[in-house]
Amino acid sequence: MGEEDFLRSFGIIVIAAAAFVMAGRAIRMPAIVVYLIAGVVIGPVLKIVKMSDALGLVSHTGIALLLFLVGLELSFSKIKKVGAVALAAGLGQVLFTVVGGFALCWMLGFPLMESVFLATALTFSSTVVVVKLLDEKGELDTLYGRIAVGIFLVQDLVAIVILTFLAGLAGQKEMNFASVSIGLVKAFGGMGALLMLALLASRYILPRPFRWAARSAETLLIWALSWCFLLVLAAHAFGLSMEVGAFLAGLSLAQLPYNDDLRRRVHPLMNLFIAIFFVSLGIGMEFGDAGAGLWKTVILSLFVLIGNPFIFLIIILRMGYSTRTSFFTSVTVAQISEFSFIFAGMGVAAGLIGNHILSMTALIGVITIALSAYMIRYSEALFRFAERCGLLRWRIFRPRPSAADEQEIQPLAGHIIIIGMNTLGRALVRRLHAQGETVLAIDTDPAKLEDLPGQHLLGNVEYLSVLDEANMPTAKLLVTTLHIEDTNNLIAFRCRAHGVPCAVNVFDLSLADDLLDLDVAYLIVPKVEGVRAQLQVLRDLGHLEKPKP
Repeated sequence: MGEEDFLRSFGIIVIAAAAFVMAGRAIRMPAIVVYLIAGVVIGPVLKIVKMSDALGLVSHTGIALLLFLVGLELSFSKIKKVGAVALAAGLGQVLFTVVGGFALCWMLGFPLMESVFLATALTFSSTVVVVKLLDEKGELDTLYGRIAVGIFLVQDLVAIVILTFLAGLAGQKEMNFASVSIGLVKAFGGMGALLMLALLASRYILPRPFRWAARSAETLLIWALSWCFLLVLAAHAFGLSMEVGAFLAGLSLAQLPYNDDLRRRVHPLMNLFIAIFFVSLGIGMEFGDAGAGLWKTVILSLFVLIGNPFIFLIIILRMGYSTRTSFFTSVTVAQISEFSFIFAGMGVAAGLIGNHILSMTALIGVITIALSAYMIRYSEALFRFAERCGLLRWRIFRPRPSAADEQEIQPLAGHIIIIGMNTLGRALVRRLHAQGETVLAIDTDPAKLEDLPGQHLLGNVEYLSVLDEANMPTAKLLVTTLHIEDTNNLIAFRCRAHGVPCAVNVFDLSLADDLLDLDVAYLIVPKVEGVRAQLQVLRDLGHLEKPKP
């Protein structure tokens, strides 16, 4: 009977998540918010589904995979140039929000422990939400996008420290100085050992085996998940939470050159578990207590939506960045994080706070994530509005004389994309690069890209995100040398949709008509060229007569 109830509840959660996501797309609402609303509807409102231990285990696995993905986003090489501003803004905002948030909660009448957990929940911004939105806008590699990701790295590391602190307090039967001290020493000692293991592995152990595994999409995914759960088990052995192990596993893999391709492959699996987690969180919300403090929820939400961008704007301006860069960066942090729900959940599990604080945190998450999503989408319009109203002319918002390098990474344009690094593809890359063309080589095997000139991209072109990263709409030519009919047809179709000239390798002459129907600009026919070359050699040797003019 229990298995039937679990399957029924699981099925309803998946169906509700899918249905609500379709409705949420119409108003461009972030998926995480939609999942929370779906959980509220099928849980507290309609009472169709109730939480069980089995659903709790699945949702807990989902949050571990979510933090694995968060770690995968945080490549040190991408943010090293903005490390100073990321460190200053990240730590400055954490200090401001913890102190300011605690004072605000205390003034609103919350007890000491509830004020501590709420202030901590308000402190961190959502890496997953912001990275997804910036990626959709195509601004993840802009200067302000790199600064934002750097800030999230700092915040996430601080969050891991706090999780470690809570792990040290967990399971203590007596809260005396000796037992608490021993628990904290064990927790932070285990955290230090696990962090050292993850960083050393990413430098000395993981590169070679993952280089081999990257040649196969399935092997790369399985190895990555195996590494994730290996560190989850190590975290458990050290008395830490599984979220810490999953985050550090993702962080270590993010330093490998295959992290972008890996992140794309983990997304589908991760999306399922994220949906289960956030829908389950909505199911567990208690609106009776949270509704009674609705005005407090609104005040705390405004503190996040206004206070966080305010302090970021001041700090980044003082670091010598322009008003525009500072404003766009500050807009990205106006929401609470996935860590916020973890902190509140751990507090409830430890008996330190009640379910009403978890429900209030979830409501703040719905409000801030939803509104900040629109703020990020329309940041340009918000910036122009702030300029027209004179808000950015206040003395406090005047930037210091620029000491920062604000050179943007120029996106690819007018380049030639070559897909498939077989003999033909590699020869084309070398020849076109020698002629002064900007060439982007794409393949699923990192070994085939290593010694080629120009720019490289590891990934499967069947993923639309790979072609988006290659900036295909601005390319002046796309060449595919693949021997895969379906993939070539798909590429030709997408090139036609964007008006990009396409050259396709016709490895079988029977495929030419289908490609011409897709308006392929050029057909590469190696067999015909090969026969011509052989005939020419025979003529040169005198075995064939030269063709008559």
